[in-house]
Amino acid sequence: MRDRMNVYFPPQMLKEITELAERRKLSRSAIVEAAVASFLSPDGADKREAAFARRLDRLSRQAGRIERDLRVTADTLALFVRFWLTITPPLPSDAQAAAQIKGRERYEGFVETLGKRLQKGQNFLHEIPDDVSGQPVAEEPNRTDAR
Repeated sequence: MRDRMNVYFPPQMLKEITELAERRKLSRSAIVEAAVASFLSPDGADKREAAFARRLDRLSRQAGRIERDLRVTADTLALFVRFWLTITPPLPSDAQAAAQIKGRERYEGFVETLGKRLQKGQNFLHEIPDDVSGQPVAEEPNRTDAR
């Protein structure tokens, strides 16, 4: 047995309910009943909470990877600068012009190489485990969407 209940909806919502009922070949009452049952169901809240928890976990892992990559990048740059400053002797003033020209050429080569690597999707941070262990590590999927 069912009890009757009169409910008032905004015109746009009633239009959406009607269109959904026609697409699914159901009555409007069945659509509204399913929506109310879903809203009142404790599983619905649990499912939403579980979905949010999974998303937050995924975002936390992505943020952790970004933080780790940033730390590796900063440490790499700091070590390189320290090393470079330690071993590079100052140039005599008559050799500075030639060194600046050579430096520009090397920088242009660096930028060109970097551009090619980025176009191919190569990532230095993924190569570090290979260099340390001496064995290729399984490829990780491209994570540019997380960055």
